[in-house]
Amino acid sequence: MLVTAKDMLDKAKEGRYAVGHFNINNLEWTKAILLTAQELQSPVILGVSEGAGKYMTGFETVTAMVKAMDKSLGITVPVALHLDHGTYEGCYKCIKAGFTSIMFDGSHLPFDENVEKTTELVHAAHHLGLSIEAEVGAIGGEEDGVIGKGECADPEECAKIASLGIDFLAAGIGNIHGVYPDNWEGLSFETLDAIKKKLIADGVDMPLVLHGGTGIPDDMIAKAISLGVSKINVNTECQLVFRDATREYIEAGKDQQGKGFDPRKLLNPGFEAIKAKVKEKMELFGSVGKA
Repeated sequence: MLVTAKDMLDKAKEGRYAVGHFNINNLEWTKAILLTAQELQSPVILGVSEGAGKYMTGFETVTAMVKAMDKSLGITVPVALHLDHGTYEGCYKCIKAGFTSIMFDGSHLPFDENVEKTTELVHAAHHLGLSIEAEVGAIGGEEDGVIGKGECADPEECAKIASLGIDFLAAGIGNIHGVYPDNWEGLSFETLDAIKKKLIADGVDMPLVLHGGTGIPDDMIAKAISLGVSKINVNTECQLVFRDATREYIEAGKDQQGKGFDPRKLLNPGFEAIKAKVKEKMELFGSVGKA
């Protein structure tokens, strides 16, 4: 059931759990995530980066695939189709393509420009009934060619962006895209707590988003949720388990046996690995049974 992300995240914030945002890269990813969400009766957000959208031949193709799959699989749990780290132009493309939610990432722009473009996109998204996420601070690592140093967000800037009418806010708190390095200092809960208190004081309290969910220790995830994080993004972990399962299948020579080379068989171990990883994350985030 395709919906916006607003209601599911408002409920998550109220219930002190988080909804998983899992990036999709092809049919296998999408099917695995949808089936797992349905099995566990969990709301879910399907994230699409601009690079993944281009790889899948465009946002219109992605929308058509997700809508058709949602119907053919009989999915009844809430599902949001969400643009991940969108550019200004990308947001409009996804609005036109029929996404139910967008993220505008203006964190790399001068703050005034971030405010200006976010304001415009809030009006455009809400006019058509979409939810919208914005970002302050920077997520470390690389995402679709955009490299961030992982600067922590300024609580004052967070409150300003939140006041523009967005539905949920991504704030950099030392989180990183991809695999975390051995010398990672961990999440800055001091920053997260300061942001939360500032939003409450200014009357713009809303669900917060934790990007770079891969590899963050479980106790840090739990603490982040307790401080208002209601959406957690996971991508790299699904890629890694898909890789490992596919490699194991090939190294065992199973692709040489019978019709083991058939893509439906060749990709199935990775498909099952993604299902298992998504199940693990939904249980960790506390969203099971919350559909």
